Amino acid sequence: MSEELLLALLGFAFVTSVTPGPNNMMLLASGVNFGLRRTVPHMLGISVGHSVMVFLVGLGLAGMFRAWPGALVGLKLASVGYMLWLAWKIARAGEPGEGRARAAPMTFLQAAAFQWVNPKAWAMALGAVSAYAPEPSALAYAAVAGVFALVNLPSVAVWAGAGQAVRRWLEAPGRLRAFNWTMAGLLVLSLWPVGMLAM
Repeated sequence: MSEELLLALLGFAFVTSVTPGPNNMMLLASGVNFGLRRTVPHMLGISVGHSVMVFLVGLGLAGMFRAWPGALVGLKLASVGYMLWLAWKIARAGEPGEGRARAAPMTFLQAAAFQWVNPKAWAMALGAVSAYAPEPSALAYAAVAGVFALVNLPSVAVWAGAGQAVRRWLEAPGRLRAFNWTMAGLLVLSLWPVGMLAM
């Protein structure tokens, strides 16, 4: 990979990783509700899961969706349903009582699996392999995925850290409840780019 292409890919990976989207909204909420340390598996799941996704998209998943458009429609429906369910969980995370006691941050595997129903993750993966892989080879796709892995983790950590930073201010139950409902609403609003999954 040339130096110019690498720099362009680094910029693309940073901008797409650090800007608001479903992953970052959930990390912000997790930082508030569970703290940075308990959110680390969630962050690692995002970074590893998305890098694997980039690699596999490069190897041919995009072609599969072109060949079977029905699979793409199914993915969109699953994405919307799952993200609405997550929004509901986030909205209720701050409520006191028994449900609150059972609340837990997203695990590594849950966060990694979430990438497959995240519209922004699909757009990032498709854009990365189509624009920045120097040639259509497994090695090139692995290089693009590796760059994403290096850039993504510190980028998403900013959101979890920001959540922890405002955690003390949100200790008041009313503020926390309002924050969680706001994060849930933003997660639902982030569904607008589901149409970007069209190949």
